[in-house]
Amino acid sequence: MKIQNKLKYIVIAIGLSTSFVACDSYLEEENKSAVTAENYYTSDNAIELVNAVYTAVREPYTFYSEAFFGTDIFTQNGQLFSINNLNEYTNIASADGAGPWYSNYSVVSAANIAINRYENQISWEPALVGQRDLGIAQAKALRALAYFNLVQQYGGVVIYLDEVSEIRYDYARSSEEETFNQIIKDLEDAIPVLETTPAEFGRFSRRAAQHLLADVYLTKGYTNFGTTQDFETAAQLAETAIGSYDIRSQSYAQVFDFDNQINPEVLFSIQYGSEGVNNRSNDKNGIFMNVAHNYAGISRTANPYGEPSFLGMPTDFFYSLFEDNDSRDEVTLHRVLYATVNSSISENGVENITVGDTVVYYPKTALPQTELQDKLNRYWVFQPSDYGFDVADNVSGALYQYSNNLNNVNFPIFAKFDERAQDGNGYRDVFVFRLAETHLIAAEAYLGADNVTAALPHINRVRERATGVQNHYTNLTIDDILNERALELAGESNRWNVLKRTGKLQERVLMYNPHFIDHGSFDPEKHTVRPIPSQEIELSDGSLEQNPKY
Repeated sequence: MKIQNKLKYIVIAIGLSTSFVACDSYLEEENKSAVTAENYYTSDNAIELVNAVYTAVREPYTFYSEAFFGTDIFTQNGQLFSINNLNEYTNIASADGAGPWYSNYSVVSAANIAINRYENQISWEPALVGQRDLGIAQAKALRALAYFNLVQQYGGVVIYLDEVSEIRYDYARSSEEETFNQIIKDLEDAIPVLETTPAEFGRFSRRAAQHLLADVYLTKGYTNFGTTQDFETAAQLAETAIGSYDIRSQSYAQVFDFDNQINPEVLFSIQYGSEGVNNRSNDKNGIFMNVAHNYAGISRTANPYGEPSFLGMPTDFFYSLFEDNDSRDEVTLHRVLYATVNSSISENGVENITVGDTVVYYPKTALPQTELQDKLNRYWVFQPSDYGFDVADNVSGALYQYSNNLNNVNFPIFAKFDERAQDGNGYRDVFVFRLAETHLIAAEAYLGADNVTAALPHINRVRERATGVQNHYTNLTIDDILNERALELAGESNRWNVLKRTGKLQERVLMYNPHFIDHGSFDPEKHTVRPIPSQEIELSDGSLEQNPKY
């Protein structure tokens, strides 16, 4: 059962800000009720404080630009001459990339409130001490997750562990190493207390925290203050999180089956839908999309494809990674779009499109010219060389002429996040940690520790589930791991963070991102972190330093 919203949320008296500072003039109100923020919560309803942290965790995972733009496998959905600051690293302003800052500090604020109230304001009977400790452990683990998101994007950040109760202007950034140390401390505090298998699916488990701590140590291992021991610790934590679970017990398609979201491979997911913490729509089904309803026969509202919520698209390099035997291709991508409604609109001379008819076809390999022309007499076909922003040359004699296509950008759209509901809302949970990724963390950590022999079984397990081929890899490089992560975790894990930690960001964006190749510019002394939001700098009274060159 997912985390339930057992009580209605109340507006607590202390106004939380996702920023550190606030205006120093505000309304003073008299509380006409005896209920205050300090006395409302008791051991009976304290879980609401922890649930509020889970609710806050949703927002950081909606900033797709900072996760996917400016990478090797994703670029902007637009003509080649289009400009996107984060994708091409040009003219990045202090407002670019601000979303992860504010949203993750919202998680930190909610976690600090929960920890403070659990420790200092709520009276716990002896029999409920375990409940208290479990609530604190969940809040600490989620706080660690937020700080890990922050340190990867911004470097060392402001660490504050207390509930905000007054206006301050003297916040200062901790070093990157100090930030990592605090993340590790929170997780090490939480892991012994967290449940191995929580009664409610969606709560942070011990194995989820071990997965996260493995990722933290792995990332730390690449820093100038990291050591080989960090890689070894990451590998052992990943091994523990995996335990005896065999990811081959489910196919890749089963993992992403809409009816299988409560799934043994999923270590932690963000809850959506009527059974979640709060009924809110998830728009992730709209990433890596073009406008499907531009085609006759596909409805704007009643279709499983959805509407674009983020103007990104995969690169040609991403599509090239799928080998013929890789089952992840058909789960990840829609290579055929079917009519969802009957249509009498003439489309290039073809009339009376009915539900279920093929509307668009994206073959995995190029079709011979005669077959292409035959199919173009019935529906749109976009060859692999036509994926992207170039309008294909018309095929003489075919009914469907590319010059008539309303979409200038064409590519196989993403399928793995499709929704069943066709009401414009999204109710699919967001997978944050999966055991397939834990295997890939283990492989990367063992590689960092110069133990390829121990790394190979982990990456090969992931590959075997997708292709049926055992021991595909007999040797291993970091590029192998990055390519396998692209295939397995596309749209799930933060690709920018991964390329940054491995030192491959500049190299691979220059090799594979078409917009960057055309007009991008990368400064390694600047672009491996995001700018601190300008409002934070201005209101900090000089105590908060901006990242170099911003």
